[in-house]
Amino acid sequence: MPLIDDLNLGSGFKRYFRICAALDAALLDRAYRLRHEVYCEDLKYEPERPDRREIDEFDAQSVHCLLQTVEQPHQPVGCTRIVLANPAAPDLPLPFEQTCADALDRSIIDPAKLPRDRIAEISRLAVGERYRRRKGERQQQVPVGPDDFSNAGQPRFPFVPASLLLGAVALAERSGVDTVFVLTEPRLAAHFAKLGVEVTQIGSPIEHRGLRIPSVMHVEEIIRNMRRILHPLWHVVREQIGRGFDEAEARRRVTQE
Repeated sequence: MPLIDDLNLGSGFKRYFRICAALDAALLDRAYRLRHEVYCEDLKYEPERPDRREIDEFDAQSVHCLLQTVEQPHQPVGCTRIVLANPAAPDLPLPFEQTCADALDRSIIDPAKLPRDRIAEISRLAVGERYRRRKGERQQQVPVGPDDFSNAGQPRFPFVPASLLLGAVALAERSGVDTVFVLTEPRLAAHFAKLGVEVTQIGSPIEHRGLRIPSVMHVEEIIRNMRRILHPLWHVVREQIGRGFDEAEARRRVTQE
């Protein structure tokens, strides 16, 4: 399973994709509609909604990112979010704290004892069918296999799941979050670990839309330890996500003047 360490994933990414912080209504609408396609129509995880937008009670306390094609019109490719602590009631549990209440090993880490404004959960990672569809893959959420790490044809892994993971890390960094939790498929965690992204299991596997493992990642460690092949991609993702935050802050200042 060779990795091409001299492949500049940053330049390759910019040829095909762009990622942004979904901080306005139009981008959020695109993310919600993509989630509906994936979670409601394709995977049948959630009931279909009349407005074809998949939204839950945690979106109001989340920060989202959206991956799109560079070519016009920009087509949605994937999205994810980080769920922050509820600012009005920070002690309320994050989604995984509810789902994994009986499975967490709190001797490893206890989310309830951490500063609530410094933690978040990565969730609702969705990839459009066109970008995950191969033989036998339609009903998998974000399939990853050995070919995704090779240079045969068009390697998909470096640009889609990896950029969304790094997008979530960039969202966390800009939101002042140190620790991110995730319910992840075992093989996805294993492949991220091969790229230097340490994913630590913090409880027993549970059945939640397939086998899922409650895990934790630390933002500073992800940035410090990621493999060299990811550095160019990380710099591009971080810059593009950061630009969205900067533009939103500029708009906020104008409205206050």
